[in-house]
Amino acid sequence: MAYADIVAHMRCANHVRQMSPIKVGFVLVSSSRDPLPSTRIAVMNMLPFLREAGFDPHIVFDPPQAVERPDVAGMASRLAAQGFRIIVFQKVHGSSVETLVHELSAHGIRTVFAVCDIVDATMVDITDATIAVTAFLRSLYPVPLQSKIHIVHDGIENAQACKTGWAEHRGSPRQPLRAVLVTSFHLTCLPVISRPPKWLEVAIVGKYALAGNRRQRLQEMRWNLAERRPRERLSYLRFLLDSRIRRIGWDPVGVYEQMREADIGIIPIEATNEQPRMLAVPAWQRKSENRLTMKMSMGLAVIATPIPAYEAVVESGINGFLARTPKDWAACLDALRDPGLRIEMGRRARLAVQERYSMKEQARRLVDVLGALVGRDLASHRMVSP
Repeated sequence: MAYADIVAHMRCANHVRQMSPIKVGFVLVSSSRDPLPSTRIAVMNMLPFLREAGFDPHIVFDPPQAVERPDVAGMASRLAAQGFRIIVFQKVHGSSVETLVHELSAHGIRTVFAVCDIVDATMVDITDATIAVTAFLRSLYPVPLQSKIHIVHDGIENAQACKTGWAEHRGSPRQPLRAVLVTSFHLTCLPVISRPPKWLEVAIVGKYALAGNRRQRLQEMRWNLAERRPRERLSYLRFLLDSRIRRIGWDPVGVYEQMREADIGIIPIEATNEQPRMLAVPAWQRKSENRLTMKMSMGLAVIATPIPAYEAVVESGINGFLARTPKDWAACLDALRDPGLRIEMGRRARLAVQERYSMKEQARRLVDVLGALVGRDLASHRMVSP
C-alpha cells in the first residue's frame, strides 16, 4: 500500500472513530418506570435528542424508588469495560457517589453532576462539569466553582398544548372564572390566597388520590387531620369544605385539560424563613421555572409569587404578574377579571417562553456541555424534534 493510501486510510479510520456515538450513562435519582418530575424532564425527555446528536445514552443506575444518596459501589470497572465516556449523576450525591466519581476519573471517564434544587459544592468540585436548572442556583455556589456550572433549564414538555378558547366575562358567584394551580405536592391549604374571591374557583392539580378513589381520599384526610394540632384542624377542614377549591389528582393527560379549561394560572408560594443546614436559602427559593413556563406556554395569564427563577421570566404587568402579599394577589386577580387583559397577557406569555424554554433548546445546551467534555464539535449535528 502506498504511503498516501496509508495516510488516507488512517484519516478515514480516525474520522469514523471520532464520529462514532459517544456512550453516556445516567445514574438516576428515581426509577425510569415511575420517575420524579426532575428525572422525567432532565433525563428521560432528553434521550431522543441525545441520540439525534450523536450520543448513545443508557440508564446505568435505575433505583426502584427515589434515593438521593444511593449505594453505587463497584460500578466503575464495569462502566469502563462497557466503553462509557461520560457518566451523568442526576441529583444523587453522598459518600458512595463521590467515591464512584473518583474511580471513574481514574478510568478516564468524564463525570457530570446534574442538579435541580440542591446545593452540593463537593460534587461540583470533583466532577468535570455541573448542570444547574437556573442561574440563581449557580449563584449559590462558591465563586471559584461557578465557571464549571452550566445552565440547562427544565424544558417545556408539551409545547403543542395551548388554550383555544377564553371566557368573555368577568366572573361572578353564579358564573365564576377558573384558576389552576399545578403542584407536585399534596397541598392542605391554598397558599397566600387562603380563600378564593367569590367570583373565582381554584383547581389544585397535585399529589392527590384520583377522583374515583374515595377510600384513599378518606385515608389522606384522616392522616392530615391526625398530624395536625387541634387548632390547625379547623383551617384544614375549611380548606376541604370550600366549594370553590377542587383538589384533583395529577395525571399526564388531565393536567393539560385542567389548564385548557382555566382562565388564570396561579403559583402562590408561602415564603417561609426556614434555613436548612448548609444551605444559604430556603427550598422554595431554589425551584426551577417549570411550573411557570408550563402555564405560560399554554397561553394562560399567570400570577406567581416572586422567586428568583420566576423573576427571570415574568415582566410583571406585561407577560404575567408577580405578587408577594395577599393584598398584591387580590389586586392582580382583580385585574385579570378583564377578559381582554387575560387573552393578551396569555398571548405574550406563550411567546416569551416557547423558544427559550423549549425541550429542543435545552437539549442543545446539554449537547454542548457533553460534547465539550470529550472534545467533539457537535455543531454539525442537526437538532430536530424526535
